[in-house]
Amino acid sequence: MRILVVSHSYVVDLNCEKLRALASLEPNLEVTVVVPCRWRPGGVQNKIIATQPRQEGCFRIVPISNFSENNQSLLTFGADIIPLLRQFRPQIIQVEQGAKALGYAQLISLNKLLGMQAKNLFFTWWNLPYQLKFPVSWLEAYNLQNTHGVIAGNQDAAEVLRQRGYQGAIKVMPQLGVDENRFCSQPQLELKSQLGIQSDDFVIGFVGRFVAEKGLLTLGKALVGLQGRSWKWLLLGRGPLQLDLMNKATEWGIKNQLIWVESVPHEEVPRYINVMDTLVLPSETNSQFKTLTAAGWKEQFGHVLIEAMASKVPVIGSNSGEIPHVIADAGLVFPEGNVAALQKCLQQLMEQPELAHHLAQLGYERAMIWYTNKALAKQQLDFYKKLLVT
Repeated sequence: MRILVVSHSYVVDLNCEKLRALASLEPNLEVTVVVPCRWRPGGVQNKIIATQPRQEGCFRIVPISNFSENNQSLLTFGADIIPLLRQFRPQIIQVEQGAKALGYAQLISLNKLLGMQAKNLFFTWWNLPYQLKFPVSWLEAYNLQNTHGVIAGNQDAAEVLRQRGYQGAIKVMPQLGVDENRFCSQPQLELKSQLGIQSDDFVIGFVGRFVAEKGLLTLGKALVGLQGRSWKWLLLGRGPLQLDLMNKATEWGIKNQLIWVESVPHEEVPRYINVMDTLVLPSETNSQFKTLTAAGWKEQFGHVLIEAMASKVPVIGSNSGEIPHVIADAGLVFPEGNVAALQKCLQQLMEQPELAHHLAQLGYERAMIWYTNKALAKQQLDFYKKLLVT
């Protein structure tokens, strides 16, 4: 089977592990990944990345000249993609830029013009209803009419596509898996000491952006009610809410129990997760966000959850978006924004170490079965095989 995957996401080598795993599943698989020659990710890494070709057996990365260096919906490719398609002649073409992407329309059209008869797929995270105007509405209609299968990053994204009229095959799974060799249970006594964590401290962890929709103020209020217990709040990340959080922590009288870690290399994140007695993702659906075609935000997946689960750290999450589907029965879920319910979850883990251990084991097993790169690669390959026989 010849598989072509197209996405800006794979300019970061760490993101390619699932596709490497895919290429190694069976001897007759070839996986070619098309990435833009130049890309500006934005955020912390706000610089142009110039990608390089790579060949690793049946897995390869091919940079192709591109138009638009920082907008995935507008990303399209130069004429040098045509000889690649002619030479490789993929049976599967998967473009990971969403339903309204110009690049997806481009690959659909080239598939037709070159007579390849490949199955067209796209990946999407988008989990909120939206309205479109011409010409974007026409672009989406063209893409959906020529789609043989969709990989949706969450249950809500699949439902949104059904509402848009798509009736074809959908597989729900995240774009990226967890590396169980990096995210695993590893005692971190030295790091705990460096962070000022005492042996009897219960460490509540958060990893991510410090923004209102991540529910950090709700978590802070829940922790206020746990005064008198020995705990630390480990915050790993950065964002515009940090100053407000600092002020609130002082107001609430918990400032001395907070540990701020603003900048950590990605390879160091597993060490910090292993310091935690629980990881909390208290995300809250927010209706204030607006784009040209949609309004609102809710959690699309919560990748840090599967990283903690793989590390045998029990997780607590709100019921925003995909979080309860990721956790299932392998952690604790509370109604988003509900301070009392979150506080109860924290108390359960603090007071019942046997429950914490049980949930840690369930979370680990769930991560290994469903969310490692190899597990996701197998799910993806099974989906491809079904499409090829229909």
